[in-house]
Amino acid sequence: MKLEEIRRKTDKIDRELLVLLQERMGLALRLKKFNLTVTDPEPQEDLVARAERLNLDLIERSFTRQLLDTIIEESKRLQEEDRQLVAFQGEHGAYGEVAARGLIPAGAYIPCLEFIDVFRGVEDGHFDLGVVPVENSLEGAVTQVNDLLKTMNLKVIGEVKVAVNHCLLATEMTDYREIRLAYSHPQALAQCREFLSRNKLEPRPYYDTAGAAKMLARENPKAAAAIASALCAELYNLEIIKEGIEDGPSNSTRFLLLSREPYAGDGDKTSIIFAVSHQAGSLFGVLKLFAGANVNLTRIASMPLRTDPGNYSFFLDFEGSEKDKKIIRLLEQVEAQTISMKYIGSYPADSTTV
Repeated sequence: MKLEEIRRKTDKIDRELLVLLQERMGLALRLKKFNLTVTDPEPQEDLVARAERLNLDLIERSFTRQLLDTIIEESKRLQEEDRQLVAFQGEHGAYGEVAARGLIPAGAYIPCLEFIDVFRGVEDGHFDLGVVPVENSLEGAVTQVNDLLKTMNLKVIGEVKVAVNHCLLATEMTDYREIRLAYSHPQALAQCREFLSRNKLEPRPYYDTAGAAKMLARENPKAAAAIASALCAELYNLEIIKEGIEDGPSNSTRFLLLSREPYAGDGDKTSIIFAVSHQAGSLFGVLKLFAGANVNLTRIASMPLRTDPGNYSFFLDFEGSEKDKKIIRLLEQVEAQTISMKYIGSYPADSTTV
């Protein structure tokens, strides 16, 4: 093995160790939700004993104990800080984590496999907050998230936009001319449709952009690349083959911050979901209420009703707070004129992009 290859592999292992330690610290913080701490003596001694039984011939037992003691002490320190646990869908490096960091700068960011895991984790009290994408500037509404907002009992307490700059990533020493497959989240693949077609790359759906990058780094599948952020290239020791491969120059995704409790302040933006009867003018009648109250709509999106094919529910964002008397009266009128209406939350409007 040549010197350069040894250095490359050492750097790769060091990065992987740090990512795994990050995940380990996140799990230590989650223990608090079960009223457990890393100071519990039995699990701590079991951990050291199991590690020592591995009989790793290049690692002294004293070093193993010292390393694990250091990890446990650091875990204890994090638990004492009492950080908010903020869940997002995907692996570390996902755009959801970027949004979470923008919304809660001092949080502990916990990756989840699916959107439903974020919603259920917050609802069940395993996480303090959740961050989910609700719409993309190129592909529109994130249908699964909109459906979950309709069915789960959570409130929106904040929002942020994330600039999406997709990169084509590959493992080191990959010849880009041999790449035939591109792994990524279906939304990311759709946002890079023109690039994939132009370069004759076969899209391969994966559960997450960062997850695709992590898989590529660990498994190194033949003739494959991943579509993810530049942060993922740094985290997983991948090379950026091409930056900015999304179809639109101003690609961004809007994320919502979810909580079990409503926003404590007044807020200046409100979200609701409602359904109307399948009759001519029924939607217009609802929208006319907002016009009559001089309330500005900032977003409207339709979603098919799974329980009633052919009919739709509507996700509506508008300016104003549900604590405002005018908005209270307006929501009462909307509720009276619809089949169903669900209040999702009033929260601070945020037009900044991170």
